[in-house]
Amino acid sequence: MTAAVALAEGSGAARPERRPFEPGSRMWDDVGLLTFSLTAGSAFLLQTMEPTIAAVVDEHSTFRTDPMGRALRSIASVMMWVYGGDEALAEADRLRAMHATLNTTDAAGVKHQALASAPWAWVLHTGVFAFTEGNKYFSREKLTAADKEAYYQETVQLMRNFSVAPKEIPATYTEWEPWFWDQVENHLTATNVAYDYLKVIRRIAPPQQIPAPLHPVWRAVTAPVGRLQYFFTVGTTPGIIREKLGLEWTANDERALRLLGWAIGRTVPKLPERVRYFPIAYEARRLERDRARLRKMITLRPI
Repeated sequence: MTAAVALAEGSGAARPERRPFEPGSRMWDDVGLLTFSLTAGSAFLLQTMEPTIAAVVDEHSTFRTDPMGRALRSIASVMMWVYGGDEALAEADRLRAMHATLNTTDAAGVKHQALASAPWAWVLHTGVFAFTEGNKYFSREKLTAADKEAYYQETVQLMRNFSVAPKEIPATYTEWEPWFWDQVENHLTATNVAYDYLKVIRRIAPPQQIPAPLHPVWRAVTAPVGRLQYFFTVGTTPGIIREKLGLEWTANDERALRLLGWAIGRTVPKLPERVRYFPIAYEARRLERDRARLRKMITLRPI
């Protein structure tokens, strides 16, 4: 337990303020990029290896039956966390309310609650890893220690928005990093949910609205996408996790990932903003520019 957390718990102080993200933050600039999706798979894989999350997902999630819909809803929700303004807090509350009843008992008789403090926090902690790992492969500008700390402090604010218990939040990135790797090594386990997730992303099931006769066409078209999605997920997953799951990753695979990442990191920044950002992120950024222009005109108005 960090000193900062111990002080907060011992003093009986009120929880820190919840507040939406604004332009100028690291998350505002980075979370909405399409490259976010390249490491979202490894983040979810880490989640499926947390025992409580795995048990709840196994019983309640639709990722097996509606993988496309599940992925689109998840990405849209994450975009709301950062770009939704005041509605970002409402989205966090909606998710907490939705998860409040997602409880289960596993085959060993252990009871699991989706809102238990550690699993609830772990979902957001995996995002820190995904961000730093994604930057390592898919960005031209590598993160400094100060960059990592700044992003982590924004994640701390995100955790506050989600009412994560203070005891689950290391105070700094320097404290978070060894804590995270301890969780990866000593708490995460190989689960059937993790293996199922890897199968789902490798062979993308057709959406429910596509007629059965067109399923072979869907499979043919999406097969390369599935292979690439699996490749990125396995490649950006910690090596110790690959060992726990028995996933093969060769030196040639690593070189190929770095080469693809190099190309992506130099191509995406040159794309128009409408293309390189997810729709909610793009519209939020465009709206903020419009507001800034309006503020400028109001300031310059003759009086």
